[in-house]
Amino acid sequence: MLASSETTLGAYLRDRRTRLDPAALGFSGRRRTPGLRREEVAQRSNISATWYTWLEQGRGGAPSADVLNRIAVGLMLTEPEREHVFMLALGRPPEVRYTPKEGITPRLQRLLDTLEVSPALIKTATWDVVAWNRAAAVVLTDWDTVPPGERNILRRMFGDPRVRAAQHDWQSVARYVVGAFRADAVRAGAASEVNALAEELSRTSPEFAALWRENDVRAHTDGVKRLRHPILGSIELEFSAFSVDGRPDLGMIVYNPVTPRVREGIGALLRGSRDRAEAERPRTDSA
Repeated sequence: MLASSETTLGAYLRDRRTRLDPAALGFSGRRRTPGLRREEVAQRSNISATWYTWLEQGRGGAPSADVLNRIAVGLMLTEPEREHVFMLALGRPPEVRYTPKEGITPRLQRLLDTLEVSPALIKTATWDVVAWNRAAAVVLTDWDTVPPGERNILRRMFGDPRVRAAQHDWQSVARYVVGAFRADAVRAGAASEVNALAEELSRTSPEFAALWRENDVRAHTDGVKRLRHPILGSIELEFSAFSVDGRPDLGMIVYNPVTPRVREGIGALLRGSRDRAEAERPRTDSA
């Protein structure tokens, strides 16, 4: 039975090592056991063979985060596997590495689409909107009408008069958004990307610049959003924010209607939108 986290780490590293194909990685020679040899993992990880051997044997103390990251590369670990190695060796997950990717999976879009009368969207760590459902388009912003490079919540909040006019208390909302944006970006390890966006917004909006200098941080979890909608009038939406598992660069926000009136109103907007789309669809004569 394994007696310590170090021997558990060693067993896990040995298991990952035996799963790699030596020939596919450029190693040759006859082998009595499957996978890479210890010295080959050490070579791929750019660490000493002695140190790697000690790790598998549960000797030499806890490795540094740098060594663990090198081994993760050498063993071609997935992100969940790398996190597991850190938990075994150091008792904590690794520092977040911000690696933005393009788009979302079809499964994630289908999840948004199942929320029929609940506006929902997915944003990056820098609050670029990358996906949304039809309810979000008719209640919040029709992001299809916004150029891809401008699909950013902060750019809209501080640069679009219509978004400003729709808020019941723009100043409070803006302060909350900036504080939550700062917290989200730091949590995702996107400090450099955030600084570039903050510098841009500070040049174009003195109000953003003033709020950014306050260094306020807010938890973006849940709350109530109050809006002035051009058709529905004054509405309230409860919102909840969720992280997307396996994608530290993404977060999902879901807005639920507070009252039956708002829920029915959103449903009517969606039906009207479908009817207009059907009426505008090109028809072919079959006669």
